[in-house]
Amino acid sequence: MSSDHNRVCPVHLAGSLDNRLRRLVQNPRRILSPYLKPGMTALDMGCGPGFFTLDMALLVGEQGRVWAVDMQEGMLEKVRAKIAGTELEERIRLHLCPQDSIGIPEAADFALLFYMVHEVPDQGRLFAQVARVLKPGGRVLVVEPPFHVFNRDFDASMEAARLAGLSVVERRGKIMDKVAVLKRV
Repeated sequence: MSSDHNRVCPVHLAGSLDNRLRRLVQNPRRILSPYLKPGMTALDMGCGPGFFTLDMALLVGEQGRVWAVDMQEGMLEKVRAKIAGTELEERIRLHLCPQDSIGIPEAADFALLFYMVHEVPDQGRLFAQVARVLKPGGRVLVVEPPFHVFNRDFDASMEAARLAGLSVVERRGKIMDKVAVLKRV
């Protein structure tokens, strides 16, 4: 693995994760609408400054819930500032997780792991915890960055997911983003 693996993006670089150019290239609604429906409970794992979180909350609607999960309080503060005083405040739960567990108190229909799996030292443990919090049949969208995550590393991540009880139902991308849709069996 490269030396950049297992390094979490620092809060002071959060602006690079949430900008208009990125929104053009990685439109959250376009990416997530095939997976999220009104009333669902969804996890935004490693939510950072909430690039996907707010759109997730719009897609799950008034009866749905989104857990914005991060291990950095500074990232959650950025999400908190975005939703303060809006209708989304009721739908989004901010959750600071310790390095060794997710700790979400309710079952989820969907989990997003976007550009974050490579930052986790124990991917097997991550996938096992995601599998535990997912409802049977729940889906996980895993997206890893191009050029930063090698194909062999993504293969190893998918094997860790399989061993944790998640089956790969779709996989694409070799040169650009590495993408997989997983399902809890």
